[in-house]
Amino acid sequence: MPAKPVPQETAVVIYTDGGCEPNPGVGGWGAVLLYGGHVKEMSGGAPDTTNNRMELTAAIEALSALKRPCRIQLYTDSEYVKRGITEWITAWKKKKWIRREGPVKNVDLWQRLDALVEKHDVEWRWVRGHTGNTYNERCDELAAAAIQVVRREGAAPVPGNRAGTRQGVEKT
Repeated sequence: MPAKPVPQETAVVIYTDGGCEPNPGVGGWGAVLLYGGHVKEMSGGAPDTTNNRMELTAAIEALSALKRPCRIQLYTDSEYVKRGITEWITAWKKKKWIRREGPVKNVDLWQRLDALVEKHDVEWRWVRGHTGNTYNERCDELAAAAIQVVRREGAAPVPGNRAGTRQGVEKT
C-alpha cells in the first residue's frame, strides 16, 4: 500500500545503524536525521539483544522521532532491514507472519516498523557499511558508544532528549 502523499518541503534524510558485541549480546543503535540544515543524532542500546534487532530499532526510533508525515530517504547498511521492509514484508503479512522455516523473527519490531512506514513516504536505500560514508560511520560510532553505556550503566535511560544527545537506552 503506498504511503500517504506528503508535501515536497518535508524531505528528511535518515541514516541508521545497529550492532551487537557479541551477537547476540550487548547491543546499540544509532541514527542521524538531516532536515532543512538541521542534524539530529539519536542512539540507545539493550543489554541482551541481537544485531538485527538493533538495526530494526534504529529505523523505528528514527521514524518515531518525526512529528508529522514526511518524504524520507532512509539509508541503512542492513540488507536484512532493507529487503525485509521492501521485499519480504508483503508475503509475511499475507501468511500471518509465518515463513516456511517458522514464525518471522523479530515480528514485534517488523510490525512497529510497518506501522511507521504507513505514515510516511519512505524511499529505502542500502549503503555499504564501513566504507567512509560520513553519516553511516557516525551512526556506527553512536551505536558503539551506546553499547559502552549499556555495559557501564545497564539499561537505565540516559538523561537528555535533545538534538545531538543520546535519546535513551532501550530496554528489550
